[in-house]
Formats: sequence, structure tokens, C-alpha cells
Amino acid sequence: MSELSELIERLREGLPEDAVLTDPDILGTYANDMASFCPAGAPAVAVLPRTAEEVQHVMRTASALRVPVVPQGARTGLSGAANATDGCVVLSLVRMNRILEINPVDRVAVVEPGVVNAALSREVNTHGLFYPPDPSSWEECTIGGNIGTASGGLCCVKYGVTAEYVLGLDVVLADGRLMSTGRRTAKGVAGYDLTRLFVGSEGSLGIVVKATLALRAEPPQQLALAAEFPSAAAACDAVCRIMEAGHTPALLELMDRTTLRAVNALTKMDLPETTEALLLAAFDTPEPGPQLAAIGELCEAAGAAQVVPAESAAESELLLQARRAALVALEAVKGTTMIDDVCVPRSELAAMLEGTAAIAEKHGLTIGVCAHAGDGNTHPTVCFDAADEDESRRARESFDEIMALGLSLGGTITGEHGVGVLKKEWLARELGPVGLEMQRAVKAVFDPQGILNPGKLF
Repeated sequence: MSELSELIERLREGLPEDAVLTDPDILGTYANDMASFCPAGAPAVAVLPRTAEEVQHVMRTASALRVPVVPQGARTGLSGAANATDGCVVLSLVRMNRILEINPVDRVAVVEPGVVNAALSREVNTHGLFYPPDPSSWEECTIGGNIGTASGGLCCVKYGVTAEYVLGLDVVLADGRLMSTGRRTAKGVAGYDLTRLFVGSEGSLGIVVKATLALRAEPPQQLALAAEFPSAAAACDAVCRIMEAGHTPALLELMDRTTLRAVNALTKMDLPETTEALLLAAFDTPEPGPQLAAIGELCEAAGAAQVVPAESAAESELLLQARRAALVALEAVKGTTMIDDVCVPRSELAAMLEGTAAIAEKHGLTIGVCAHAGDGNTHPTVCFDAADEDESRRARESFDEIMALGLSLGGTITGEHGVGVLKKEWLARELGPVGLEMQRAVKAVFDPQGILNPGKLF
């Protein structure tokens, strides 16, 4: 019996027939996520379990045969963290999609990893509750994927990122053992915080099969304003003024002129294309009017050419839809994009945007920037023709220069998309040799055979 035949036979011993996929054409669809310039291998088999016990069987089999396992969710990631390696088992968790519990008293939800972010958000809303993390891909991305990459979203400036809402996890380890971490109580400091260790680990330490998530009371609907600026620097100045004045908006988002034009071309929303930067601010307080007025005054003091408050929650939602469409719209500009997510201190936001513009000019490329401006988390998006070898080379060079710029400004190479394959080299630069050594030591404790998502992170 060949090694592949043995692997498939042993997997089928503990999985339903339809949970083991071996057709090469089907396997090809599980090879990669949405990142550009990230190599992907050919998986030997894809498995789609429905229970934690089935995941344990997969890991016991893989451990016994020393076969690599690549966990996947909806594959909406942008770093290659879900890319297959040659001969691996792709472990897709999309069928583990049950919301197991919503508790309004404890304000927690217990979910499986394949639950889609938007589905959870809508379900908890029916209980008068709110799950804040809202990545732009929230209609597709899964909670397990959000946990794996420590995703952010539009409302992070007020509510924080995924890591702040993960209270506890059930995790299948590399050898198939099931471990529970964390708690479901409002407080808890017993032992090392292994829960936070798994958040952002990109499936390299274990497979999340259940998550206990913190919820909040549902806030009032957001009311937003849009402020047009003659330069990105002026818009960034407004961001600094807003934060320095002590305001806590529910979101504070920026789109540059390139992004606005791309969104208009895609959505026909008639956003202002003559402005160099559009700043969106919103509050979800019971009486947002005075706060929006104060924000408007700060924007005008920073040089805003026009400040336009939304007249209703529906108008506010349209503005948010425009922002959510930014990355898809930029992809349509040239057909392919490299989306960065460098995060810098808010005080360096203007330098980050100005430096990115200079990099675009240097390489003769279109680079649109949208940003979670309230967090200093920028998304410079390099638009290029993948069929043009020279343009592809310049795109990669500009991408690297943007990361170097972010580090030089005291920032980090990734605020919410993760490292995956795309930023491995840059993670080593950010951590330094001692930090990298300690990270590898942690990996070795949880995965001594190195079979969990090999080739990612470092």
C-alpha cells in the first residue's frame, strides 16, 4: 500500500465518506487563500469534519504518519496563511458551523470555528447583543479564521480586535489531544494566558474547534459624517486632533482619492473624486449629534473643504458599504492587488501615507490607501497586472518598501491580516533574533513534529 493510500484509508476509518475529498480538480480549489505572491502546494487530500472528535481523528492520523496539516476556514485571508503545502492534509472547518449557545446574562456566545462572522453578528443582535469584530469580509470569513489571524475591522477604534473577545477555546493539539483554555467568566487570571497565545497563531499551534466569545450590549445605530480634505496629511491631522481631544468614535476610516475613484467605478455611489482624502467618522451613542458636530469642527480646523453629516442611519450605512467595498474595488483597477496592513502610531499616520505615495511614484504604480485611521492601521493596496512581469516585480518591491517604511515609523508589519507566507521574512526583522528564537521554542512545545501549518510565520 502506498503512503497516500494508507493516509486516505486511515482518514476514512474515522470520517464520513463525503468528508474525505481526493479528486485532483476539487483539491485544487483548496490550494490557497486570496493573497498574491504566495506559493501554494498540492494537497494530498482535503477533509471536512463536522465534530471535534473527527478533527481529533485527523490529527492522530496525521501525527502517526507525520503528514503536514493545513487548517482552513473560508480562505478569505490575505497573507497565504491557509495555503496548502505539497502532500498535506487540508483540514477545512467550514462544516463546523453551529452557534452552540448565546447567553444574554453571561454575555457570551459559544460557537464552532466555521460560523460566518456576519451570521453570528446577526444572531446575537436578535438577543439585544453585539459582537464587535467586523472584518471587511465579514459576510464570508469565519470565526475560526478570524481567531487564527487575530482579525480587526472597522469598529476597532472603539471596540478593539478579535483577541479582546476570545474568552476561551477548545483546541485539538497536533497529537490529537483536546485541550480547553480560558474561561467563560467576566474575570479570570489562572495560569498562563494560552487563549491569547492561540489567537493569531494561524493554526500553527493547534486546531480551534470551539470558541467562547465575549459579547456586548447592542449599541444604537451609528450616525456618520464624511469630511473631504485637500490632502491626506490634512485628513491625518484631523485624526490626531480627534483622538487628542478625547473622542471615541465607533469608527474613524480614511480613503484616498485613488480608492474613492475605484469605489465609484465599482458601485456607482457618486463619492467625491476631486478630494484627496475622505474621512468617515461615526458614533453609536444615544445622542450622537453633539459629538459629530464637535468632530466636524475639528475636521474644519484641520483644513477640511467640506463636512457632510449623514441625515439618517441608512445614509450612514451607505457610507460604510462604500468603505467595505474599497479592497474589492481596487482589485478591479488592474486585476490583481497586494494588500498591505501596516499599522503605525497615529501620530505617524501622515508620514505613512506620504511615504506610500512616494513609493507609488517611484515605481510608477497605482497604490490606493484605505485605513482604519483611528488605529493607525493602513491598507496600502498595490494594483498591478499579474501578466506583466516587470509590473509584478515593481509591485513586490513596493510592497516590501511599504513594510520597511512602517517599521521605520515605529509600526508593525501586520495589524490584522497575519504573517502567513507573505511576510515571513519581515516578521523575523520585526521580532529580532531573540524574539524569533522564543517564538520557535513555543511552536516546538505544541507541535514537536512540525506538522501544523508548516512554512507559515517563520
